[in-house]
Amino acid sequence: MEYSTFEEGGKKVSRFIVGTMNIINKDDNEEDFKRLDDALELGINVIDTAMGYGRGTTEIALGKYFESRKNRDEVFLISKCCHPSPWRTRVTTFDMEADLNDALVKMKTDHIDLYMLHRDDPTKPVGPLVETLDKYYRAGKIGAYGASNWSIERIQEANDYCREHGLKGFSVSSPNYSLAQQYSNPFAPGCVSISGPENVEARQWYEKTQMPVLAWSSMAGGMMSGRFTREMWKNHPEELPGSVQAYLGEENFTRLERCAQLAEKHDCEIPQIALAFEIDGPMNVFPILGAANKEELESSLRALDVKLTKEECEYLDLKKEEL
Repeated sequence: MEYSTFEEGGKKVSRFIVGTMNIINKDDNEEDFKRLDDALELGINVIDTAMGYGRGTTEIALGKYFESRKNRDEVFLISKCCHPSPWRTRVTTFDMEADLNDALVKMKTDHIDLYMLHRDDPTKPVGPLVETLDKYYRAGKIGAYGASNWSIERIQEANDYCREHGLKGFSVSSPNYSLAQQYSNPFAPGCVSISGPENVEARQWYEKTQMPVLAWSSMAGGMMSGRFTREMWKNHPEELPGSVQAYLGEENFTRLERCAQLAEKHDCEIPQIALAFEIDGPMNVFPILGAANKEELESSLRALDVKLTKEECEYLDLKKEEL
């Protein structure tokens, strides 16, 4: 495992992050807990969750996990607040404070290592939002803060405000990022992707600032797993899972075919090439993994052994016609 930090002087964090979006609190979560155990055993020490996951219950399940394993101190814990409801955006200081205090109780902890705004509402001024986050940072309830699904313009606006007012500022950002571009939004409105040719400017900003990118849907909902082919898409698109529908298109299947080509060259698997593209590129990327079991986690981690050249990354991203 490779380790880094999200900010200077911060806690050690693994290059990969284990996601918990599919964990729902229930009477028996041992299968879910086993997957978290496996991640920690493999060296992944970062767990990503949110108030909005698991129909609002994932944080409860994680509280049970930490209590049963007595391992909260071993984990760098990320959670997120202000997820929209069907009635309003919820990007307010009231909702932020309520979500944070509920999260601390549900997860049976006195602090969250990284706390992020889950969505943005550009009609709301950034000042009160970052002032509230900074208040809880200084109180020790959160170790750092950032944003998920915020545009680079709004992140820059927030950090400019923080700099002018002596506040800590955003340490990280969590947009969608993978080798595959999105042809449609796979989730609710307000999600932000920096993948694809239309988001070059955003990627250049992240390359320049080196702000850590916590990449959600790092495997494009399974599109870059290699399980789905162009023929399947052309002949039986209705049989492909909903998670990949937003990524089905000519360009992505060409990227996938090039992954297969480079996987043969590097003696590895297609998903490892897709993940290596993210971590070997010029941005500071930490992929969030949705692996279903230990074998998938182990396979993902082997991407660290694949070192792609700049030319290979450009070839995968259709910027070069041939190697």
